[in-house]
Amino acid sequence: MKTIRTNDLGPQLASCVAPEDLNCGDYVAVLNVIHEFPSFLWCCESASIEPDQPVQVKFKDSKSGLPLKIKAICLPFVFVKSPKGVTRTMDVRRTQFVRLNSDYAKVVWKEMLARRKPHRRVD
Repeated sequence: MKTIRTNDLGPQLASCVAPEDLNCGDYVAVLNVIHEFPSFLWCCESASIEPDQPVQVKFKDSKSGLPLKIKAICLPFVFVKSPKGVTRTMDVRRTQFVRLNSDYAKVVWKEMLARRKPHRRVD
């Protein structure tokens, strides 16, 4: 399913994006991260869970809204760069991405770059 990008002025919503719809150069943010736990640690409904099946729990990302720029894609892996210059590989099977409005992403990116650079003192 292809997502449609709009360039209307005004507030816009970040839209969930399927892994196959990601493109190099897109600005994305992490919405949810999925963690897996062994089912024997899950005491609430342990009778209904097979012992060899992991329990998946979805967590909100602590840095949600932080724009990441996609540099390379080789599904299920996506190589991203943060405004601070940190690069990392993310697994789309464990990460739910949202596509950010490019205007929003560029403003945040620029502000975070300004914070990264040391301010020079003018005498």
